Amino acid sequence: MRTDLIESGSAPTRVVDEQARRTGEHIRALRRSRGQTLVQLAERTGLSHPFLSQLERGHSRASMVSLEKIALALGTSQVELLAAGDPQHREPDDRSPDVLRAAEGARGPFSLGEARLLVHGGPHAFEPLEFTGTNTEPGEYYEHLEDEFLYVLSGSLLLDLGGTGVQQLAPGDSAYYRGGTPHRWCSADGERFQLVVVKQSPLGREASA
Repeated sequence: MRTDLIESGSAPTRVVDEQARRTGEHIRALRRSRGQTLVQLAERTGLSHPFLSQLERGHSRASMVSLEKIALALGTSQVELLAAGDPQHREPDDRSPDVLRAAEGARGPFSLGEARLLVHGGPHAFEPLEFTGTNTEPGEYYEHLEDEFLYVLSGSLLLDLGGTGVQQLAPGDSAYYRGGTPHRWCSADGERFQLVVVKQSPLGREASA
């Protein structure tokens, strides 16, 4: 399906499907938790105000390119936005354990690599990701309000935490940095590396404030 037609066509009046509705609601809640208006989000993403309005109401579906722009503007990742529309989405009052199998979990691009969300979609106190990359350039800094924890499973990593300098991490090493800390990473030797990244949930942070 051509996403450019979805994003630029006449404004629909009905919800595309449940996945689009849940994803749109999550984007709206996340935007509001950041204190951003739709106009501000449009300016930061380069996407139109009408399209973003339709997206938040579930009346449109975004392409991966648009999701990347929205994720960067909101200090999150595409995979976390995709997870909000997970068919196994959990309701806020669901207190049952969440078991995720190896072949499950929302997947998508993240920070020059690929990430898999390690929980099913739904409100969580934190968001654990499995990240795999081979990039030798760190790319742009990520910065968000939530604390984050990183653990190296395999490979050698260069972790750049802005003004605090660059640390080389090996398997078994970890790092914890507070919200607002610029961060980015890349392979130290050009080989594949794998991480577990656990970020405090934006909506969970707001609820506990």
